[in-house]
Amino acid sequence: MSEKVLILGLSKSGISAAKFLVKKDYDVYITESKKVEDLREEYKNQIDALKNLGIKIECGGHSDEFISNSKFAVTSPGIPPKSEIFRRLNEKNIKIISEIELAYLNTDIPFIAITGTNGKTTTTALVSHILSKDFSAPVCGNIGVPPTSLIDEKHDFLVCEISSFQAQMTEKFKAKYACWTNFTPDHIDWHGGLENYFNAKAKIFLPPQEPEFAILNARDEKLVEFSKKCKNVIFFDNITPSQPSPSREGVVSECNIKGDSIYYNDEEIIKLKECPLVGHHNYQNIMCGIIIAKLAGMKNEDIKERIMSFKAPEHRLEKVREMNGITFYNDSKATNPEASIVAIDSFNNQNVALILGGRDKNTDLTEMCHSINKHITTVLLIGEATERFEQNLKKNGFSNIIKEHTMEDAIDKAISLKPDVVLLSPACASFDMFNSYEHRGEVFKDYVLSK
Repeated sequence: MSEKVLILGLSKSGISAAKFLVKKDYDVYITESKKVEDLREEYKNQIDALKNLGIKIECGGHSDEFISNSKFAVTSPGIPPKSEIFRRLNEKNIKIISEIELAYLNTDIPFIAITGTNGKTTTTALVSHILSKDFSAPVCGNIGVPPTSLIDEKHDFLVCEISSFQAQMTEKFKAKYACWTNFTPDHIDWHGGLENYFNAKAKIFLPPQEPEFAILNARDEKLVEFSKKCKNVIFFDNITPSQPSPSREGVVSECNIKGDSIYYNDEEIIKLKECPLVGHHNYQNIMCGIIIAKLAGMKNEDIKERIMSFKAPEHRLEKVREMNGITFYNDSKATNPEASIVAIDSFNNQNVALILGGRDKNTDLTEMCHSINKHITTVLLIGEATERFEQNLKKNGFSNIIKEHTMEDAIDKAISLKPDVVLLSPACASFDMFNSYEHRGEVFKDYVLSK
C-alpha cells in the first residue's frame, strides 16, 4: 500500500511536489485553505489534470481526513509556521518540509544556494547565465521554478534562490556553494522577530547543513560577525580591499572592487564600465557571480563575456525605455524600504521622480527618507501607505511630494515634470492595487511603452 503524503497549498511548488511524489508511488493529498473560486487561474486550471493523476485535492479548508496518517507534509513557502495548519500537524507529529528539501533528498545534483534580503533573484539569474557557458545550471526555487520539476533531468548544478521561508523548513538541505547577499529587516511578522528571520537564513550555512564554501557580504556587519561561525568563507566587497578581510580566519578568497575594476583575489575580471547592471548593489551581485564561476573552474575571459551579455531580470531596476530625454526604470520588486534605498542610491546628480507606495509593511522609513533627500527631486505617492509615507518624508525634511490615485496618474504627472529619470521603486507590497509585484511592474511598463 502506498504511503500517504500531504501537500500544503495549491501553489506552483506544491503542484510540482505533488507530481513528483505521485511518480514515486506516494498517495498524494493537496489541502488548500482558499476556495476554488479564489484561486489564481493558473492553479484553478490544473485541478482536473492533477485529479486525473490520482492526486486528491480539497479547497476551502484543511480536513482531518486529508491531514491524518500522513508520512510527512510539504509546505508552500507562503504559509507561516504560526498558522493553524502547522499547529495541527505538529500535534499529530507529522514532519513538515519545504519543496526544496524534498528535491534535495531525491537528487545527487549539487545545489548552489542564493539567499539574502535583496538582490538574490538578480544574483541567481546571473549565476545561472554565467555558468551556462560551461555547464547546465538552471535557476530554481524562489525565482519561480520548483526544483522538483528539474531533478529528473541531467544538470551539473541547480542554482536555487532560497527565501527565509524556504530555508526555515529545511533540515538536511546542503548546498555545494551558498551565497548570502545581504541582511536587512523584512518579513518580521511572518518569522515573529528579526533574530528569527536571520536564523532562518543562517541554517543553510551552519552544521549540519554547511556548504563547501560560504560566500558572504563583507560590508554587512552582521554577516561579517556571522562569518566566524562558517567554514571556507569567501568575502565579497571588502570596504578596504588592500587590507585583510574583516575576519581572516577561515577566509579562503575575496572578490573586490579595486580602482575601476572587479578583481577575484589579484586577478582582474571586468571593468565597472563594462558591467551591464546599474548601481553598486549590482556590482555586489556580479561579485557573487564571479566567485561561484571561479569555484566552478571557469576561465576569466569566459566569466567576463557572460557578465557582459547578461540582462537584468524583470522588475529589478529594469530599464524600460528612453523618451524625450526621460529614462524610465521599473523596480517593482522593491517591496521594502531597504530594496528601494538600493535603487534610489543608484542615481547621482540627476533629476529623479520616484513613484512610491502600496501596501505598507510598517517597517522603519528613516534611512529611506535620508536617501530620498540625497538623490530624489520629486516623490509621487500612491496606495494605502500614502499617509504614513508622507508624514515620514516631511518629518525628515522632504516636502516635494505629490499624491496620486493610480499608477497611470503618477506616471503622467511624473512625465509632466520633465525629469531625467522616472523610477518606480515602491518600498511596499503590491496587494492594495495589484495582484503581485510582477503585475504592478507590468502595468507600469505597459503604460510607459504606450506613451
